[in-house]
Amino acid sequence: MKHNSFVHPSIKLLKRAMDLTFAITCLLLTLPLFGVIALMIKLSSPGAIFYCQLRVGKMKAGKVKHFNMIKFRTMVNNAEASSGAVWATSNDSRLTSFGRLLRKTRLDELPQFINVIKGEMSLIGPRPERPEIVIKLEKAIPFYSERIYDMTPGITGLAQVYQGYDTCIDDVKAKIAYDFAYSLSLTKLDRWLLMDLKIIFKTIIIMVLGRGQ
Repeated sequence: MKHNSFVHPSIKLLKRAMDLTFAITCLLLTLPLFGVIALMIKLSSPGAIFYCQLRVGKMKAGKVKHFNMIKFRTMVNNAEASSGAVWATSNDSRLTSFGRLLRKTRLDELPQFINVIKGEMSLIGPRPERPEIVIKLEKAIPFYSERIYDMTPGITGLAQVYQGYDTCIDDVKAKIAYDFAYSLSLTKLDRWLLMDLKIIFKTIIIMVLGRGQ
């Protein structure tokens, strides 16, 4: 079945322009912080500084794009060598001491500005999930993939600021309504701007108060 884009054309252009402006500016401003974080990661545990993970991107006309999401490494080296793809949990034993701090402040997500510049991610949008987990979720949750149709996944989003990280299928089920609510905001310019401002404000609060996981 052929789907038509529900996103207003003006919003698409403006959203991309804002993504590029914000991502480039933030990347330049935080580059000195990159060096400090990289040094602390190396001092706290052996392994790489950055961690790349395959994620599901935009879905359109029956085609799904995949991309490598970049983050600062927060877990011990080869954390999933024995378990395979699994969700992170509260008080996850695989997190390093410094990695736990990065997660709480969400500073581990700073390298994702590179994904935004490349057009693989947006500042705001649905959470990009791992392909292995998506297969399980599609079987367990009706219309799961419809929530990301014609939308670029985001560093933060409505579901992320209200529900936090996914730890189980029930968490994902609770988030779907938020993802659909955000998609509806992309049909009108004023509604979208108000929604994005609210999400940005709540994201900043989470970072400052260290409410990440």
